[in-house]
Amino acid sequence: MNTYAPLDICFERGEGACLYDNQGTEFLDALSGIAVCGLGHCHPAVTQAIQQQAEKLLHTSNLYCIQNQQQLAEQLCNISGMDRVFFSNSGAEANEAAIKLARLYGNQQNIENPSIIVTDGSFHGRTLATLSATGNRKVQAGFEPLVHGFIRAPYNDIDAIKSIAQNSINTVAILVEPILGEGGVKLPDENYLSELRRICDENNWLLMLDEIQTGMGRTGQWFAFQHSKIKPDVMTLAKGLGNGVPIGACLAQGKAAELFQPGNHGSTFGGNPLTCAAASAVIDTISADNLCQRAEQLGNKMLKAFTAQLDSVAAVKSIRGKGLMLGIELDRDCTELVAKALQQNCLINVTAGNIVRLLPPLILSDQQADRIVEIVSKLIKDFLN
Repeated sequence: MNTYAPLDICFERGEGACLYDNQGTEFLDALSGIAVCGLGHCHPAVTQAIQQQAEKLLHTSNLYCIQNQQQLAEQLCNISGMDRVFFSNSGAEANEAAIKLARLYGNQQNIENPSIIVTDGSFHGRTLATLSATGNRKVQAGFEPLVHGFIRAPYNDIDAIKSIAQNSINTVAILVEPILGEGGVKLPDENYLSELRRICDENNWLLMLDEIQTGMGRTGQWFAFQHSKIKPDVMTLAKGLGNGVPIGACLAQGKAAELFQPGNHGSTFGGNPLTCAAASAVIDTISADNLCQRAEQLGNKMLKAFTAQLDSVAAVKSIRGKGLMLGIELDRDCTELVAKALQQNCLINVTAGNIVRLLPPLILSDQQADRIVEIVSKLIKDFLN
């Protein structure tokens, strides 16, 4: 179906931070499949894990114990401090699980019409519930009636959350991205998550973090919430977890961890042996190669380099980022830069119409990082002249 309007290029092969089209031309990937291939393309450890598991067993269903699933759940809980995991096939499904957890939590407390606070500019998926939670009218248009039970607040506005707390009797949770991804790589104030945590504790709400884009080392920690030294009740993951193999996860701790009981939720393919083997290899590799620290150091370097190149350009409104999640905001629409970058053999993204978004793989070399800065800075300057 005509849903993507793809660029006129087909990639045939990938290696590390590079992709190759069917003519053998090399392209530097500064997007990582939209924050998916954190280990780059065809990483040997992930490839080996997939090959070995494919030779043994692909699928049995969750009617039976899945050893790889148990191992991956233990790995995720170890690095996150969470207690339990539900595995799905995508980020939207992980967020659906989180929404269901919040509804179940509220209904168990006899709260009529339990509601979840969500924020403007957010993106949580394209299923009916997750697009209803998303703070982007463009995603929702044409799919009404939307799912009820969401209260909207501006992003990074603690006073708005306090006001809702004073006036709402059916709120049960907050669902928020630690850093807005599709919304434009927008970083909240340093105390934003800790203040949300405090408000949730005071009101007996669940704090639910959508770390689908920020998780798995992208921001310089395993998860973005770890920069704030707080812990959510629920966290969702996908994208970088499988390095290209479709897998999502909804993690919970404390009072949220025991909410789901047999029959409350399920997935035919979720957490199958193949996807879990791949994700375990991702975690092992990020840990062994210190890629969280690498993402922080290289991201800081790229941020400084972009600032040096573009800070004096009047039409550049903001240069921001955390780890290898970078955004350059212009004062005008710049969607044409995607095609212009492709002509320079570099893959980038423009989100929210006027923000160049860069999500390069965590295995990026210093030389490749310098090249991205050089190409993108020149593209922006030429575009604005």
